[in-house]
Amino acid sequence: MAGEGTIVIKKIKKGGHDAHHGGAWKVAYADFVTAMMAFFLLMWLINTTTPEQKRGIADYFAPESVSRSESGTGSIFGGTVAATQGQKGAGQLAVTMQLKPPAPEQSSQRQSHADASASAQTNASGKAEQDRESQTFEQAAARLRQALQDMPDLTELSKHVLVDQTPEGMRIQLVDQDGRSMFPAGGSEPSDRVKTLLEQVAKIINTLPNRISISGHTDGAAFSGPAGYSNWELSAARANASRRILEEAGVAEGRIAQVVGKAGSEPLYPDNPVASANRRISIVLLREAPVLPPSFDR
Repeated sequence: MAGEGTIVIKKIKKGGHDAHHGGAWKVAYADFVTAMMAFFLLMWLINTTTPEQKRGIADYFAPESVSRSESGTGSIFGGTVAATQGQKGAGQLAVTMQLKPPAPEQSSQRQSHADASASAQTNASGKAEQDRESQTFEQAAARLRQALQDMPDLTELSKHVLVDQTPEGMRIQLVDQDGRSMFPAGGSEPSDRVKTLLEQVAKIINTLPNRISISGHTDGAAFSGPAGYSNWELSAARANASRRILEEAGVAEGRIAQVVGKAGSEPLYPDNPVASANRRISIVLLREAPVLPPSFDR
């Protein structure tokens, strides 16, 4: 029994309460968070892929397609797509996905379909543009014929004019008639009436934006002038004289695409090379991107 001056110290030992607050739950929580990160990453990848890539993901999520390797070749993303790691000592979860690229034949088929579609659209657009241009040419030809009929002095000369459409464009040909030559024999300057006819042609040309090709043609009869002057030089000189008259009538110089002499190489009547109609001037409004003259409003 202790005396009155004795101090007694009593120690109370706590139970195993601290055991419930150990660190094991942290490991489990880290694993859970890691798994959730991988899950949400997977959801994000699936949401941003195409249907073909989704099928590739499905294939590679088969058991034999899950790999711990971090390298890959041939995949769309070029290797590791996603990898998540838990805290040190809490385990590790790594997911590597390699998405199969489309099969070569599938890619080729899709490209072929795309090319075919683009080509069809281009052809349809080109056909529509060509149809509009052909209609414009027909209207211009009708105006030219009407203009010639309205001028009594040119009624007879209208027989010299042939208008048609070729793959190159609208062709206006001024051809010789028997006994009615547009140019003197061996000469390059047209008669006054032919100049008036060319001026009427220039008016029609000026209503259209197309560039122009001018070619001179002779018949197949041999011709020889001084210093080796032949049908080649003669046809080129006649084409150039026609160009000058058109320009004087208002056709812009920048619209002239070419002026050539073809001698008798392209007869209008191949079965009769010496026919008078083979001697002609051909003016073609070309089918191509138009070059507008300065007088046109753009």
